[in-house]
Amino acid sequence: MELKNDTQISEFLLLGFSEEPELEPFLFGLFLSMYLVTILGNLLLILAVSSDSHLHTPMYFFLANLSFVDNCFTSTTVPKMLVNIQTQRKVITYDSCIMQMYFFILFASLDNFLLTVMAYDRFVAICHPLHYTVIMNPRLCGLLVLMSWIMSILHSLLQTLMLLRLSFCTEVEIPHFFCELNQMIQLACSDTFLNNTVMYFSAMLLAGAPLAGILYSYSKIVSSILGISSAQGKYKAFSTCVSHLSVVSLFYCTSLGVYLSSAATQSSHSSAVASVMYTVVTPMVNPFIYSLRNKNINGALNVFFRAAIKVPFFHK
Repeated sequence: MELKNDTQISEFLLLGFSEEPELEPFLFGLFLSMYLVTILGNLLLILAVSSDSHLHTPMYFFLANLSFVDNCFTSTTVPKMLVNIQTQRKVITYDSCIMQMYFFILFASLDNFLLTVMAYDRFVAICHPLHYTVIMNPRLCGLLVLMSWIMSILHSLLQTLMLLRLSFCTEVEIPHFFCELNQMIQLACSDTFLNNTVMYFSAMLLAGAPLAGILYSYSKIVSSILGISSAQGKYKAFSTCVSHLSVVSLFYCTSLGVYLSSAATQSSHSSAVASVMYTVVTPMVNPFIYSLRNKNINGALNVFFRAAIKVPFFHK
């Protein structure tokens, strides 16, 4: 049967993880729990930073922005997946798919840029401590976040507009749990050379350059820490970076691992399962990584909970 190009295609099928119905209640409970933990954890971190004046510093300002973006990032994919599992319908409309892909690329890019900005903040704090307050002034911090948003919006808009020029065949099954750019390009019937070129070039530029900046910042940070004479000073300087370094490692290792493994094995199902690491797991564990050994955030959360709960006192 001859395939027919259809630029006005109305819907796609998201195949998800498994076609076995008995696994769907388990998957629904698992991803619902992870999503709720992600939203609550990042929301509490944002509230802690905003409610405590001692946390109104560049580092926590960027952290609050990262938590907000993480919540948006996971909200672009998980709710639709949960609805599909619960209703046992795997359909997503063409418009919804394009919109989901746009916001997914937007917030993934923002994650990338914010992690780079946070690395620069740690670089200035450790390598130029005497000039930190002058360099990392509120105007520069706001400008860095604004530029991150602008570049992410433009990148996402470019990829979306490039996709809109493609026509699709009658084969509209996406072997993923969300509308992933590479999977959608592979479904197209028209020539995708330009799309692939733009996708890989932008990935190298907008992911490679920030990663190079992070690695450069930490090379300078390590060099400065090694130059500190006291062991206590080395520990204090390193402890301010370990949380961010953990998040960076988790984000880049999982995302790069997914795309490198999918390119090597060409297994779409394996890629979908592995994508859970950076789309769901990473946003979920980020607030725990930053608050686990952070006395400032833990103290702010304690104050916040005491003010919110207002435990009544009973007198004899």
